[in-house]
Amino acid sequence: MRLRQVAKPFDDPDCIFELKHDGWRAVAYIDSGVSKLLSRNLKGLRFDSLQTALCKLPARDAILDGEIVSLDQHGVSQFNSLLSVEGRSVATFYAFDLLWLDGEDLRNQPLVERKLRLERLIRGVHRVIFAQHIEEFGIKFFEEICRSDLEGIAAKRKMSTYKDDGKGWLKIKNPAYSQAEGRHELLTRKK
Repeated sequence: MRLRQVAKPFDDPDCIFELKHDGWRAVAYIDSGVSKLLSRNLKGLRFDSLQTALCKLPARDAILDGEIVSLDQHGVSQFNSLLSVEGRSVATFYAFDLLWLDGEDLRNQPLVERKLRLERLIRGVHRVIFAQHIEEFGIKFFEEICRSDLEGIAAKRKMSTYKDDGKGWLKIKNPAYSQAEGRHELLTRKK
């Protein structure tokens, strides 16, 4: 599922709103004690200790959608830290969706049901955290995110299935987010 950017936050009783962490979007595949992480461009991502943590999920096989983040002592994502060896060694998987679990394809179930199963699945697994959400009140949530100098929010329809039709998930970015400064130049240098 892609995030389509919109300019302004909104309230909607049919939506949930999540913190948009600043990291690398990834899908985690777990199969019989082996895990791999793929970027949204289907490139393999190496986070050895995070992949070991994902193998501790109580599932034979699972597919989770989320964001790989490096959190500081206050729980704030620090994107630049992911570019260093140290940041990779303490990376966390911020899980916001569950697509498959023990042979069952969950993509046609409503988002709120998938999130309930996801929360139960990852409870207590070190370095895998659940993407909490609020319902309906995106404007106040976005204002708080901006006051806290965080990247933004994601808005998702509660009853949506997991299909990339361009309508399901939206992102609203904090226009004054301090970590965005110089990002393009930093990523260009790293290539």
